[in-house]
Amino acid sequence: MIKGPLLHPPLLQALASAGHGARVLVADALYPHSTGAPPSASRVYLNLCEGMVPALSVMEALAQAVFIEQVTYMANAEGDAAECVLECQQRLAGHRQGGGQQLDWSGLDRWAFYDACQRPDVCLVVATGECRPYSNFLLTIGVP
Repeated sequence: MIKGPLLHPPLLQALASAGHGARVLVADALYPHSTGAPPSASRVYLNLCEGMVPALSVMEALAQAVFIEQVTYMANAEGDAAECVLECQQRLAGHRQGGGQQLDWSGLDRWAFYDACQRPDVCLVVATGECRPYSNFLLTIGVP
């Protein structure tokens, strides 16, 4: 179910085609967009210039457009959440799943994250202009 102010036609089309449990990759500018997800996943390139469009803006727009039940992020080399992840967690703290629960956040190391992004349930890759390292998010679409 699509909701909110999102206007980008390819994003709307990809989200409307996705169902409950489908996954959306919001990737930073350094991510291997063409090879880092299944070939069947739609790709939307928003990486116009460095910093445009930032991952946080995409995350906020998607959180307003669909119900998100889980966010998996790429942990940094120390196994922690990177600066962009912490900022995103703070900005989306008030976002709720369809049932009213808070978002479930978890991290994976770089290689496990790449593996998770290759699963066939990844339906959309959004390439952002985010240049801060480890600013990659794998969203699971939930139910209203």
